[in-house]
Amino acid sequence: MIVRARKTCKVVTEKNVPMKTRDGVTLYADVIRPDEPGRFPVLLSRTPYNKKGTDDPNGPNFLFARYGYVSVVQDCRGRFQSEGEYDTIFQEIADGYDAVEWAARLPWSNGRVGTTGQSYLGLTQYMIACNDPMPPSLQVMAPVSASSDYHASWIFHTGGASLWGWIVPYAIFKGLNTLKRKNRNDLFEKMKEYVEGGEFPLLRQTRFGLNAFTPLTDKWYRHLPIKDWIELLRETAPYFADHIAHADDGEYWYRANVNRHAASVSVPMLHVTSWYDIFGEGAQNAYRSIKTQSKFQKARDGQRLIIGPWGHLLPYTVPSSRGTGDIDFGPAALIDLSETLARWFDYWLKDVDNGVMDEPPVTIFTLGENKWRSLPDWPPPNIRQMPYYLHSRQGANSIRGDGALSTVPPDQENADSFVYDPDNPVPSLGGANLAIDMGVQDQRTVEERDDVLVYTSEPLEQPLEITGPVSVVLWASSSAVDTDFTAKLVDVHPDGYAQNLLDGIIRARYRESASHPRLMEAGRPYKFTIDLWATSNLFLRGHRIRLEISSSNFPRFDRNLNTGEAFGEGVKGIAARQSVYHERAMASHVLLPVMPR
Repeated sequence: MIVRARKTCKVVTEKNVPMKTRDGVTLYADVIRPDEPGRFPVLLSRTPYNKKGTDDPNGPNFLFARYGYVSVVQDCRGRFQSEGEYDTIFQEIADGYDAVEWAARLPWSNGRVGTTGQSYLGLTQYMIACNDPMPPSLQVMAPVSASSDYHASWIFHTGGASLWGWIVPYAIFKGLNTLKRKNRNDLFEKMKEYVEGGEFPLLRQTRFGLNAFTPLTDKWYRHLPIKDWIELLRETAPYFADHIAHADDGEYWYRANVNRHAASVSVPMLHVTSWYDIFGEGAQNAYRSIKTQSKFQKARDGQRLIIGPWGHLLPYTVPSSRGTGDIDFGPAALIDLSETLARWFDYWLKDVDNGVMDEPPVTIFTLGENKWRSLPDWPPPNIRQMPYYLHSRQGANSIRGDGALSTVPPDQENADSFVYDPDNPVPSLGGANLAIDMGVQDQRTVEERDDVLVYTSEPLEQPLEITGPVSVVLWASSSAVDTDFTAKLVDVHPDGYAQNLLDGIIRARYRESASHPRLMEAGRPYKFTIDLWATSNLFLRGHRIRLEISSSNFPRFDRNLNTGEAFGEGVKGIAARQSVYHERAMASHVLLPVMPR
């Protein structure tokens, strides 16, 4: 890595600089810029969380301005100072295009524009990439911690269930931090009418506004029918009704799916995400789809990817994060993201020959070994997909069962079965969450349940590295016409600590297609594929590989009521008997991407 000392500038802020969109709505931005003569490249961020305070001297926008960039932070349409009605996600496609071209014409701009920001500020960048063509003044992007497919990791999740423990508190948060106090109190009273004893959690004030990410009580998450939330959130999140109505993937979501627009992406991107990020699919899939599908060689060659060991929100400057949840991945996990991004922007917007494009395109953090490493591509080209098959003799129910995991295919074995009761779902315990507890947690408490099938390998005689996408091929049946099957990959330490690595879900009606649901025939075995996304983990000598199979992970995912009703309609669930098969003709297994060492 080539690092050169940078000249720093004095900084001045221009408040509430107006911009007109193509449909005549005025959006306002704060411009943090070098306080010296000349024109400079622009770094644009667009936020729904209030641009107020983004000129903090300790923040990245101020830092970029000191490094000689015009840092523009704009309130999104319908948020805080900006005019118009807020329609999350989709409005950012056209508004983002207009903002880039407007920023290029600012009196302090030299016409070269890049974009930056994380979470929703990463979303606003990916939405610009859904324009065909993209804005001509845009030269580079750096989305951090954002989804690139909003049916796969924002409203819903790969496999078709909703991200229930995220979308409800987030919709409340987005509304409450712009409502007047009286309107907030009215909302609280209205919500209490729906759930007896469902006290709303206390809110706390931050410099970004009200924070409603304190988890709702269990009664709120359990409230049925789900469609009641449409009325409850009509004022704070009017778009919520459309999201509930579009549970199937399709044209509604395709317009905001970067991967479906990859051919028209014309600029280099540095994608940043982490193994325990709720939107972790975004960077990985966008990197791959643009690199393989873009019509523009500059874009194909200019994709870069960083995956760290953190949760969702990563501070840009050191100290950043050494992990999330129970495990500290050590000092090596710390990075200075602002400096990383500055090198990226210096190359593309200032023509600084700093060697950034001579480095390998992918940088990841390998858990277990707790080291950064460089790769030639993602997924790694030299991995070997190795199936680990499910086995049991008496039954795999709970950690007390005899469920086993091995590379030996099954012969003739009896199916494992359990009862999934929507009124008693398996509780979420860490994972890639945001509004509920996230990160690494010991899974042994949920593994005590009889409705969790537990399959564990023998202790490893040699370390085993898996790096890349992980999936579960599950042969299963249900007494219901629709249900869910969940899977969780776990690294079991010699002392028994069960470290969650990945989890996923498949809604049975979406087993063939996310766009065209089909109910099941009760009692008939079907083949399900559960996408667990990806990780890089070194299972150390003496550790064991574990796979959990169940039918719920709540409130991370909404409960399937097993009735076959449309999403949001059901008012009461029914219990379902689930069977998981592991025999010669139906060899359920987890497919692990083994990396040679």
